[in-house]
Amino acid sequence: MSNYDIRDINLAEGGVRRIEWAEREMPVLRMIRERFEREKPLKGVRLSACLHVTTETANLARTLVAGGADLVLTASNPLSTQDDVAAALVNRYEVPTFAIKGEDNATYYKHIAAALDHKPHMTMDDGADLVSTLHKQRRELLPNVIGGTEETTTGVIRLRAMAADGMLAFPVIAVNDAMTKHFFDNRYGTGQSTIDGIIRATNVLLAGKRFVVAGYGWCGRGLAMRARGMGALVIVTEVDPLKALEAVMDGYEVMPMAEAAKIGDIFCTVTGDINVIDKHHFEVMKDGAIVANSGHFNVEINIPALEKMAKGEPRLVRPFVQQYELPDGRKINILGEGRLINLASAEGHPASVMDMSFANQALAAEYMVKNADKLEKRVYSVPAEIDAEIARLKLAAMGVQIDTLTEEQIRYLNSWEEGT
Repeated sequence: MSNYDIRDINLAEGGVRRIEWAEREMPVLRMIRERFEREKPLKGVRLSACLHVTTETANLARTLVAGGADLVLTASNPLSTQDDVAAALVNRYEVPTFAIKGEDNATYYKHIAAALDHKPHMTMDDGADLVSTLHKQRRELLPNVIGGTEETTTGVIRLRAMAADGMLAFPVIAVNDAMTKHFFDNRYGTGQSTIDGIIRATNVLLAGKRFVVAGYGWCGRGLAMRARGMGALVIVTEVDPLKALEAVMDGYEVMPMAEAAKIGDIFCTVTGDINVIDKHHFEVMKDGAIVANSGHFNVEINIPALEKMAKGEPRLVRPFVQQYELPDGRKINILGEGRLINLASAEGHPASVMDMSFANQALAAEYMVKNADKLEKRVYSVPAEIDAEIARLKLAAMGVQIDTLTEEQIRYLNSWEEGT
């Protein structure tokens, strides 16, 4: 196979071993793959996917191919690619892959262009860069596209904005909205993997540190919970009064970022918005402050503003730690170039939570093939029956049994006549 662009094909053997290790923790996706191999629900569908190229994604790719999809994969983030996995996808699993860890911006978009050259019938996105590029630069391909799926909060926000402007040219299923995705992937996956990434990059002790979590959505909840579990003193910043109130009731200190910036030791943004940490925040930060991001794009931290404030070029003091020195001598440490720290310096979410997220992707793709002609050009939530089926399969794989309603209980719940 010649249609790929990766770092080194010779890394494939190690990638295969890690993909197989991840598969052990992905029983739901494995069960779906077994059914897909029999039924081929995606047969003949050209699918272009822009996802983090990790061991878990490789197992999703294997499932899509088993279902009959003609798949091309590109990276959704320049720093999240695992080069050995990319090599294994090409060499062992014959999936055309365009992804190199650390690729520059020009190469990143060249790879997205290569995925679109596949002339997809379906898109599968993580952040909506593929769909956005398709709509802005490759509109001649739109008539062939029946629909797509989107993995992340950030991507769903972008797609809903496109739909509101009347610009979205095909239906998209918001996989991120599935209960079995955001309850578990965002909370438990992001919580653990972000802490893992920060510790791998810095080797700092979290206990006793003031750890500032910007945003108290599902990712922020998980991150705050895990930081507190490591002994950190957690501060939450928010713009939503209901989420801020929830953080207070969960036992966290809540304050504006302008105040948190003065006292925080470690900062991590998980909002999906721009310039959450800005110039005026850097101006009051402590010497040695550590700043990271676990939202999808690196715009959450205003790094260009910090670059203008700093003396000279940043110094790479450790892998994934760039240190900026300010005129007064204070040093600010930015992790992973402001990109997703859980994927930049660590390995992303554990496979057991991605099992549910990628099961949603696979079943949403199957649903789209079956129902695209009935759907409008807007963003849809994952159908409730798919969510419930994934939860059922996950419980079965874990050996957990639950109760079922009796006929009497069903009648009672559907009746208005019985009361106290």
